[in-house]
Amino acid sequence: MLKINNVKKHYGEIQALHEVSLFIPKGSCYGLVGPNGAGKSTLIKILASIIHDYKGEALIDENVLNRGLKEQIGYIPQDICLEEDISAAGNLYFFGRLYGIKGKVLRQRAQEVLQLVGLSERSKDKISTFSGGMKRRLNIGCALMHDPKLIIMDEPTVGIDPQSRRYIFQMIEGLKSKGCTIIYASHYMEEVERLCDHVAFIDKGEIIEKGSVSELLQKFAIPSIFIRGSHINSEVLEQYGSFINKNDGYLLSTQEPLNAMENIIKYCRQNKIDIDRLELVHPRLEDVFFTLTGSSLRE
Repeated sequence: MLKINNVKKHYGEIQALHEVSLFIPKGSCYGLVGPNGAGKSTLIKILASIIHDYKGEALIDENVLNRGLKEQIGYIPQDICLEEDISAAGNLYFFGRLYGIKGKVLRQRAQEVLQLVGLSERSKDKISTFSGGMKRRLNIGCALMHDPKLIIMDEPTVGIDPQSRRYIFQMIEGLKSKGCTIIYASHYMEEVERLCDHVAFIDKGEIIEKGSVSELLQKFAIPSIFIRGSHINSEVLEQYGSFINKNDGYLLSTQEPLNAMENIIKYCRQNKIDIDRLELVHPRLEDVFFTLTGSSLRE
């Protein structure tokens, strides 16, 4: 569906992207993850055919990505792009007309999209009366009016309620089942892990790792144990592996988690130390992210 070959982008002396190459299969949900300032937004805008002055090659179905292929792309920006003083249907009509949809076809498509985003009963209401989650869903709907085959989502669940987040997940799964290709950029690791088939980590303008979610978890995630107790401290744990403080307890990383658990239980029994919680921790994509990019915040 989408190939990116050696894409480079400079802003003056700043190199935002450095020889980025990706292959995104048709019908997949592809996660794009990176810390602040990694080049993620620049890459998204190139893929959405917003930025055109770059070096390298971007192809959709072997065709060079350009303005003429925009009708195949649905772009959902992080910022909500809706007109507050008109209705939900009115916003959909506006975006539909941008893609040449008119008359009866426009009205019919707007009703289909309203049903898809769960807002059929609010079609005549002004956007100013909508909740944040409703606006997010309609924002997605506007990008779907022309029935695109490639859908690019930039942080589509920022600042919304759990119900709307779940609804958006269901929408994405439905779009995938129809054969749509989705690029999903998010800093919510649990969302990427749930929705995406493949993921690419970008940092300092380069793709530092890519692959299927299961492959990356197997390759980078270190087995861990979570332990919490009133007298559990660093002296108890340092002999069993490296650890960090987490959720009023400790996350212990070790290549032999079962042996470590057995030894910790034995030690605590001998020293009459009570354990409130001791469990194996399933490897998460968040752990891979921190392993590859570091844990320090970047602005």
